[in-house]
Amino acid sequence: MYTSGKYSSRGPALIPRMKTKHRIYYITLFSVVLLGLIATGMFQFWPHSIESTADWTLDKRSVHDAPLIRLPVSSPIPERGDLSCRMHTCFDVYRCGYNPKNRIKVYIYPLQRFVDELGVPISSTGLSREYNDLLSAISDSDFYTDDVTRACLFIPSIDVLNQNSLRIRETAQALAMLPRWDKGMNHLLFNMLPGGPPDYNTALDVPRDRALLAGGGFSTWTYRQGYDVSIPVYSPLSADVDLPERQPGPRHYFILSSQTAIHREYRAELERLKEENGEALLLLDKCSNLSQGAASARKRCYKGQVYDYPQILQESSFCVVLRGARLGQAALSDVLQAGCVPVTLADSYILPFSEVLDWKRASVVIPEEKLSEMYTILKSIPHRQVEEMQRQARWFWEAYFSSMKAIGLTTLQIINDRIYPYAARTYEQWNNPPVVKWSSVNSPLFLPLIPPRAPGFTAVVLTYDRVESLFRVITEISKVPSLAKLLVVWNNQNKSPPEETLWPKISVPLKVVRTKENKLSNRFFPYDEIETEAVLAIDDDIIMLTSDELQFGYEVWREFPDRLVGYPGRLHLWDHEMGKWKYESEWTNEVSMVLTGAAFYHKYFNYLYTYKMPGDIKNWVDAHMNCEDIAMNFLVANITGKAPIKVTPRKKFKCPECTAIDGLSLDQTHMVERSECINKFASVFGTMPLKVVEHRADPVLYKDDFPEKLKSFPNIGSL
Repeated sequence: MYTSGKYSSRGPALIPRMKTKHRIYYITLFSVVLLGLIATGMFQFWPHSIESTADWTLDKRSVHDAPLIRLPVSSPIPERGDLSCRMHTCFDVYRCGYNPKNRIKVYIYPLQRFVDELGVPISSTGLSREYNDLLSAISDSDFYTDDVTRACLFIPSIDVLNQNSLRIRETAQALAMLPRWDKGMNHLLFNMLPGGPPDYNTALDVPRDRALLAGGGFSTWTYRQGYDVSIPVYSPLSADVDLPERQPGPRHYFILSSQTAIHREYRAELERLKEENGEALLLLDKCSNLSQGAASARKRCYKGQVYDYPQILQESSFCVVLRGARLGQAALSDVLQAGCVPVTLADSYILPFSEVLDWKRASVVIPEEKLSEMYTILKSIPHRQVEEMQRQARWFWEAYFSSMKAIGLTTLQIINDRIYPYAARTYEQWNNPPVVKWSSVNSPLFLPLIPPRAPGFTAVVLTYDRVESLFRVITEISKVPSLAKLLVVWNNQNKSPPEETLWPKISVPLKVVRTKENKLSNRFFPYDEIETEAVLAIDDDIIMLTSDELQFGYEVWREFPDRLVGYPGRLHLWDHEMGKWKYESEWTNEVSMVLTGAAFYHKYFNYLYTYKMPGDIKNWVDAHMNCEDIAMNFLVANITGKAPIKVTPRKKFKCPECTAIDGLSLDQTHMVERSECINKFASVFGTMPLKVVEHRADPVLYKDDFPEKLKSFPNIGSL
């Protein structure tokens, strides 16, 4: 350091005396050396195309060129797999971080050949064409990153699509050796053919710690709701056979069964249906008179007559998809490609991408025990609905089933939506074809335009014997401009309603309906007196809502006729200590329910509640005299996949004159019972359909410093 300091002190004095030609010489020499060093560094460290991990094409990168990794016998083995894993317990969302595009980054491990100490590979097939296509599609997508430090999700290059080709223990050891494995956190495995003889487990048998599984044969016993992704079993015919889209409509056959490995009991039942219904049902099997091979796989026979497969599927309105040794069947993909409505008979099977796809619009699910009733069930479906289902089935195949690319990117999009829920795709984006032909849609849930203003709404007031409060409610509601009719549901069989002369005089029709039993479900019965599409369900003690609040709520419902639009907001929460759902009525930033003590909804939901409510929920509500509003929220959310809309800021809805004996919601056990309701309903539905939102609807100018007379809804009221 001392010498360097001395030299630097003399340097400036010597430089001016240096001749110009020498100075130019040294500067030129220094520049050449510097450029040479830079060029050498770029050549050494710049990534070469032949080693790019983004290139997953077998033509350019062969598995045989991948480095060989030997697995010691003593290599660690991951845990079997945690069935309790959820995104908030086994996935590190903080690794994903924030990015402006709201898109996860996915890293694919470099190709490696894993062998045991004797040199035997862990897989008998290596890297399959299907898995190579999958990895290639991901590496070409916007999800991909070759920077492992930026990755949110890791995908091994170990092919586990088909468990039949794997050595279970050695494959698990190979996974554990991955440098970022960390007990499977943020790792995704793709598997389409799980299990093996004799049990054929419905999930991959390879121990995988906490890794997410995109599986092709999940049952309700092995599927981790909101964590795993149920994917289809890819059909190789998708790439080999071009089936042009066929226009929806009646087909030559009504029902067709084309699977060859059907259990003998199911085949016997199908043969009995064939005898009863004749030519309407075509029952095919493999062709015994053809030699085995690729050609015979595309043929089906019935009494010596040969049919081309899968082309024959386009000749039927409905196509049976029965469970085989595994729940997931490639036949489902073939059926969808043909535009045939799949009739799935596979108890406990989790349909592909059911987290986001509304399978009720494209398929019919029948319990296996009702196979004998299949023909009758399918005959009850209206022709126009069958045509819509045929169209939807074909679109599902094109969008989500047609290739390994479609399957892989759909899986990543579902995971992406979980991590960035505020930027997630909507129900419509997942389920509506790009061009929706509204003229062919008959369901009131998919209206092409908002309902007209003229018909207004019908107010349905459920009451028992609080006459004074009831009359005040009727008086307030009658001030709402859009009120078309008022229907009072008198739920007291021991007491008659007041005489006609005592009722308030209002300008719209008022009708009183007396019920035969005191049931809360009576408020949701589809009474003939309800002629409008909009229904306002309101309790007989909700006297605080102003006419402006009610009118504004109706206007919001007109914009969103498939939603529950209401005033009292509530929330469901997961209690980690108790391990179950909990009902929350305190003031929070979130809402997942609006109570039907004051809410607008489409009258269509009255029919669904009365005649199509799953399980024993309706009877359970009537027996417990509680939770009919929660049940309606479950029903609407499950049908539409959408959250309710809370309107106006009001949060207090207690009746000032009501006593603890009068008010059901004031019972000490109320909150406990409401929590039990949520857990009961979630169990019956098999999922938690309620959606959480953090917004409400308020009039545009209601808080602005603006003259009241210029506001459309000046009297919105206080909290």
